[in-house]
Amino acid sequence: MDASGRRLAKARLPEGAAGMTRLHALIAEQAGDAAEENAEVVVGIETDRGPWVLALVAAGYTVLAVNPLQAARYRERLGVSGAKSDAADAHMLADMVRTDSHQLRPVAGDTAQAEAVKVVARMHKTLIWERTRHTQRLRHALRDYFPAALKAFEDLDAPDALELLAKAPDPVSAAKLTITQISAVLKRARRHKVAEKAARIQAALRTKHLGQPAVVTAAYAASTSALVAVLRSLDEQVTTLRKEVEAHFGQHPAAEIITSQPGLGAILGARVLAEFGDDPDRYASAKARKNYAGTSPITRASGKKKVVAARFVHNDRLIDALMTQASTAINVSPGARAYYDKQRARDADYNTALRQLANRLVGILHGCLKTGTSYDEATAWPHRTELAT
Repeated sequence: MDASGRRLAKARLPEGAAGMTRLHALIAEQAGDAAEENAEVVVGIETDRGPWVLALVAAGYTVLAVNPLQAARYRERLGVSGAKSDAADAHMLADMVRTDSHQLRPVAGDTAQAEAVKVVARMHKTLIWERTRHTQRLRHALRDYFPAALKAFEDLDAPDALELLAKAPDPVSAAKLTITQISAVLKRARRHKVAEKAARIQAALRTKHLGQPAVVTAAYAASTSALVAVLRSLDEQVTTLRKEVEAHFGQHPAAEIITSQPGLGAILGARVLAEFGDDPDRYASAKARKNYAGTSPITRASGKKKVVAARFVHNDRLIDALMTQASTAINVSPGARAYYDKQRARDADYNTALRQLANRLVGILHGCLKTGTSYDEATAWPHRTELAT
């Protein structure tokens, strides 16, 4: 599509290098016809990562990552029938970047190091989420046929709990476990007060409870064994990937500045770096970074009505890391604690006060990254630290 909105060419491109080669040829044909050696090519695409995006950026095109929600709203602006097709979406994206490119965010020019951190940090977090999901599935299964196990094991995803459930996935075999067997498992898990805990677990496993018919219990036991095997494998891979995250993050130039922030260690710091990226020109100001983080509030005003609310559309991985950082910062930073206490004094609930603290910490991080300096408590909270002391 040209600057006037006239369609110049249309094609369905195959995946891989063949498709990219065809796209380059298609664009070259149009640029040649226009006889413009310095013609600007702007590409709209509904993703900000992947081989195609990297190839487009490497070719020198201006690549605008269009959020699918933005594209859906733009589609409604052009028509209300609800019709949708790939060809219509392609035309809509081209028209969108032609008329509203100033409202869209170019794909950030992150370094290969930051991209590597993003890959391992995201997968590490994904596996943790998967472990939580499988743990909940295990909990629901045990509640249906073996509720005594829920009383015996406080943490179902703990190594000792998984090993004992693997040995005895049904009530009958669990009741036969001896103190010696249970103690050996607890010792391998490096638990304290082994004798006391072994006795408590054995007593809980031998507690009478409402059960299921034998054939149903056997089916549940097989399901539990499968879930336990998955959880043990996930534990192993989470540990392995944690080392990869720490290794890749430790090699990044900004790692020292990021980990100097209160509440950010290697893992949380890697997640923050992965989601923010390291393009120095991506965020024009601290406010822009806060808006991207989703920690800054939004205002809805109409007439005499004005409402300030939290942002519900945000990067789940980034907001999760920032909120975790804030919850830790209030215990290690006097300034962060004073700021948090002030929000609570204004009748803000826990989550609201924590989100406001996270928003403030994002601003501090932005300043440190822009100036290339590590975190300093007195500089970050010049008035708060005085109040805290």
